[in-house]
Amino acid sequence: MAAFRAQLDQMRQLGQRTDPALLLPLLKTQTHTVTEFAARGGAGARSQLLVLAARFAEYAGWMAQESGDTETALTWTADAVALAQAGGDRALSSYALVRRALVTFYAGEAQHTVDLARGAQDSGLPPRIRALAAQREAQGHALAGDEHACRESLDRARLLFTSAFHERDPGPVIGTSHLSDPVTMITGWCLHDLGRPREAAEVLDRECLRVPRQAFRTRTRYGLRRALAHVANGEIEHGCDIAGELLDIVATAPSATVRTDLSRLARELTRFRANRAVRDLQPALALALRPAAAR
Repeated sequence: MAAFRAQLDQMRQLGQRTDPALLLPLLKTQTHTVTEFAARGGAGARSQLLVLAARFAEYAGWMAQESGDTETALTWTADAVALAQAGGDRALSSYALVRRALVTFYAGEAQHTVDLARGAQDSGLPPRIRALAAQREAQGHALAGDEHACRESLDRARLLFTSAFHERDPGPVIGTSHLSDPVTMITGWCLHDLGRPREAAEVLDRECLRVPRQAFRTRTRYGLRRALAHVANGEIEHGCDIAGELLDIVATAPSATVRTDLSRLARELTRFRANRAVRDLQPALALALRPAAAR
């Protein structure tokens, strides 16, 4: 059991710094291997191993989404739910709603995101899952331009994360493990979507400094949102500087979700073609946006 848990931790570390498509075959193999061990173990071990296999499958779903394959991501998420339920863990099926809400969020479907996230906030669920769901709901409200509902959801998320801290789960962490204050970081993200770039930039400037340097994918995701906020606030050169520092990471650890903001940044910068910083950044930005096979 401990060996499999260590392997999952290693996979998650690799997922921060490599092409997610390279990890999918490994995650598929590990999910099947742990499931096979569960089938041969005693009742107690069987349940624990099935839940661990579910975590491998859930992470495979995230890597599939990062590879740009939404259909496969949702299939892996459904497999994770089935494995968790077989192991007696009903909470992961609710977390699957949070994962699905991330898919709809990146598709720009605000109300669908809110509805899915609300489905994972039942009072009987672990507080961390409810906190992650409340955060996702906040992002959906921000996408819809509803600041009041967004802030209410963020306040609820903060209270739930506090409860989760006092009810530590010995199992692998569900959701991000690289943000020391996830609610504040998501607040910065939401402020940008709410059309408040100056405040968003101030929050993201602080929070991005707290992301571990080895967490490449996390640094890039929130760093590009930070660059977007500065550009939207009229700080074109600073936004270009931030983005320029991240483009090498984009090549090393490609990400479909990061690519969404990268494309958005490229569109924003077309309005400032005459700016020297924009002209200097554009070749590297265009290269980062090219499909891997075409590079």
